[in-house]
Amino acid sequence: MTPVRALAALALLASLAALAQAPGLQRRELQRAPLADGVHEVVLVQVEVAPGSASGRHRHPGVETGYVLAGETVLEVEGEPPRRLGPGDSYLIPAGRAHDVRATGTGPARALATFVVERGKPLATPAP
Repeated sequence: MTPVRALAALALLASLAALAQAPGLQRRELQRAPLADGVHEVVLVQVEVAPGSASGRHRHPGVETGYVLAGETVLEVEGEPPRRLGPGDSYLIPAGRAHDVRATGTGPARALATFVVERGKPLATPAP
């Protein structure tokens, strides 16, 4: 394995570890592709938050945009008022902005999230 591939594999493992910290939260990576600029990549993730659970405050090294498929949530983004989101709603979280999402309904909340992030960095890091 080349040093570049080894670093990429370590970055992926670190990002998955950071994402797996919150109980009641499941993220499943569906697709990952590098962008032509050689600096960024696009990552498509299916996210599920169990009723009453939260993602925990975290940030991403790039933009996150998504579409809510099911359930009811409250999205709290640093510097913005909380937003209630449900099926059919979309959202955008600026790069590096701390945020948290809680499932407030009786069933799980599910969304498709797309990240445009810097390659080689963890997809998510905890935020105070």
